[in-house]
Parts: sequence; C-alpha cells; structure tokens
Amino acid sequence: MAKIALRAGEVPYSRIRELAEEAMKMEGVVKLYFGESNIPTPDFIKQAACRALEEGYTFYSENAGLPGLRRDLAAYYRRLQGVELDPDSEIVITASGVQALNLAIRCAIDPGDGAILLTPAWPNATSTVLMDCGNPHEVRLQFRSGRYRVDFQSLEEAVTPRTRLLVYTSPSNPLGWVATEEEQEGLLDFARRHDLWLLADEVYDRIYYRAPKLGIPAPSILRKARRDDAVMVAQSFSKTYCMTGWRVGWIVVRRDVGQKAAQLNEFIVSHAASFTQRAAQAALAQGEEEIKRMLGRYKANRDFCLGMLSEIPGVSVPSPDGAFYLFPKIEGLKDSFDFCRRLLHETKVGLAPGVAFGAGGEGSVRICYAADRSILEEGMEKFVRFLRGK
Repeated sequence: MAKIALRAGEVPYSRIRELAEEAMKMEGVVKLYFGESNIPTPDFIKQAACRALEEGYTFYSENAGLPGLRRDLAAYYRRLQGVELDPDSEIVITASGVQALNLAIRCAIDPGDGAILLTPAWPNATSTVLMDCGNPHEVRLQFRSGRYRVDFQSLEEAVTPRTRLLVYTSPSNPLGWVATEEEQEGLLDFARRHDLWLLADEVYDRIYYRAPKLGIPAPSILRKARRDDAVMVAQSFSKTYCMTGWRVGWIVVRRDVGQKAAQLNEFIVSHAASFTQRAAQAALAQGEEEIKRMLGRYKANRDFCLGMLSEIPGVSVPSPDGAFYLFPKIEGLKDSFDFCRRLLHETKVGLAPGVAFGAGGEGSVRICYAADRSILEEGMEKFVRFLRGK
C-alpha cells in the first residue's frame, strides 16, 4: 500500500483545531478559541463584493493580484507607515495570510535549511517550514520586567550554517507583544550579520493600543529596512476588517522576490478570488472609521478581561500592546490541552491551549477577547469560576 509522505506525517495537527473540532460537535459553546470576532464583515465590504460579481470579476486576475489593489496597498503604506513601495514589483496579493506565510517561506528556504521562529506564536509558520522540508528551531521570547523581550543571546546560539530564515510576529498572536524599535533594529542587524531572510508577520498591525490615538498602526519593520534587505512582510485583511472567511492577504517583498512569488502563486492557488480582491479595495478605501470603532470595543474587552483575571490568585498576565488575545499563565498548570478540554466539557467555554503555540506556551491558555461583550462576559465568568474551583 502506498504510504503518505514522511514529511507530511511530521506536520503536527493543530492543537487549537483539535479542540475546536470537539467543540463544534457540542451546542451552546462560548467560542473564544479561534482568532476572530463574531462581528460580521461590514456591509460596505459585502456590497463591494456583490458589485464586483455583477461587474464580471469572476475570471482570472494577474498572479500577483489586481493592479488596482496593489496600487491601493502602496498608497496605504505611504499614508500609514511612511514607506514607499512599488506596487508592480514589491507587493503580491495572496489567498489569505496563511498563504502569504507559505509563499514567503517557500521563497526563503530549501529542503534541509533551518528556520528560527520566535515563540510562543501561532503554529502555522512552524508547520509551513516542516511542509517545505525545512527544520524549524523555536526560540522563546523571555518575560522580564513586566514584558516579553527578544532573547538575542538565544538567537545567536540557535544559528547554524544551514539557517536561512528568521520569523517573528508583531503584534503577537498569542501574547499581544509588540516589538520595540530597538528590537526591530536588533532583529534586522541579526539577519544582516548572518545573511538570513527576516519574515515579519504583521497581520495584527492595526490592532494596536499604544499609539497616541486608536487607529494608528504598530510600526512596520519596513520603516527600518532598506529595500535591498532580505525582508518580507506577511499581511492579511482578515483581522483588521473582520474578513476571516474571505481569504485575502498579501506579502511585501524585495523586488526580485516579487516576480518569483507571483510566479509561484500560479502553482499554489493562481491568485486570490477576483471579486474578493475588489472587496479588499473597498475595505482599504472606506474602512478607517470602522477600524476605530472596532478598536474601541477591543480595548474595552481587553480591560474587562484583565480586570477579572487580576482577582485570581496564581494567574499572571501582562497587559498586551496589540492583537486581541490574552495569554494568562496559570500557576502549576502542566497540561494546558487537558485543562482546556476539561473546561470545554464542564463549562462549555472554548479556549486555546498554550501548548499549541510552541516553546514557552505550555502552562498558559489563550483567550480571544474579540467576541461581542455579552458572549465574552459569559465565557469569562464561567472561566473564572472554573479557575477558582480547580
């Protein structure tokens, strides 16, 4: 009997999805395990998709994506990050942020090459390295003086002659950590000295709380990088515009990589759906006020959850600067998957186990606080009662 490929067998099943599959068979679950809001996509985006269908956006587009969307993204970076990009060579549209990571990693490593990944982190980058026959090495962010920090000494110790790539996420899923300017400069210097690709997952850049006012994005690594640097940025419309099911993302890459990435798109997905790309253009054009309203809700939800958790002995959680997650560490917890499974079956509250997020994740759980307040209040009240009785 023909066997499944060995490397495919080495890719672990997502522990988040494993728990979610159990939850989906149950009724009445408070779903705080996935990284999405229960707020629907804004009507103006849905209406733009309907218009695009009526206008005939049902055919193939360029592999790199609609030129209009790429131009709009270049203008978006110019306005919000002060970065000049060539929409014809440095921006490639992808069918989701997941595919953006996939495409970037495929352009960076060969079979047998090593990739360093800062964790705890969303597990898809590690699994994508495995799928591409690379060797992932996870380096933990260190918690010191009230915040997570890049451990540059551990990064130096992790480099081998076969290391080709460094991946980090800022704002972080699941930590809410945001790299400081000094950390960005340190990561760039590290990548330059070791001749590595530096891949930044900036999907949560608009969900940022430390700016002078809500709506200003977290500073992109592109502000620090030269355009000839080996730097790539993975992005998505999913989180900023409540478009998780639409599957539209993009990567920003060096000019020579842009041509190759667009070519590889042909053999992976061809391109993101044409009518969803038009909807993405509407999101960029009309979405700013909705983003500010959304951020107000998220910040209030974050503070509500932090307030509830602060009253529980043995639970510690720093206040996150970005994204929409809390990652509380629970004293004495050794098996976060079993803990979340018991929580699910005993209280019908679904959280993501910390073990799903790689090195440094065990002993914690992830709470997505993007849900409507009534749902979040029910889930947090049940979670707190479960903690007090454990």
